[in-house]
Amino acid sequence: MKYIILVSHGDLAQGLCSALKMLDGGERNDIIYMGLKPDMGSEIYTKEFKNKIADIKNDDEIFLFGDLGGGSPLTMAANILSEQGLLEKTSIYGGTNLPLILNASLMKDNLDTAELNDFILNSAQEELKRIEFSSDDSDDEI
Repeated sequence: MKYIILVSHGDLAQGLCSALKMLDGGERNDIIYMGLKPDMGSEIYTKEFKNKIADIKNDDEIFLFGDLGGGSPLTMAANILSEQGLLEKTSIYGGTNLPLILNASLMKDNLDTAELNDFILNSAQEELKRIEFSSDDSDDEI
């Protein structure tokens, strides 16, 4: 199975997961999220993250998305996956957003890992757009 794991500071991962489930078909057991709360130390985060990934097997693949590339939630998650022997089958992305994980979720079962990694990076670049409005466009829809 291919898993998508979302990690963040605060409740961002939970919010992204909620939106993803709304857009991509409701409850899914292949999407896991974990947020680092302000009062949560690394020991509690580690324990809770290990519980959340307990069903992942060595032959599964993981696509780990973090809010910040060098942030504590992502680095701690990567360290835990390494300790569990799962890092070799993990693709890690920092700076995630909803279009990025939606595209990954929709395509993960249709592409092999290398193709999916290329697709994720390409779609991330395509999704970031600057939208400009002029006073003449105020009645137009996006």
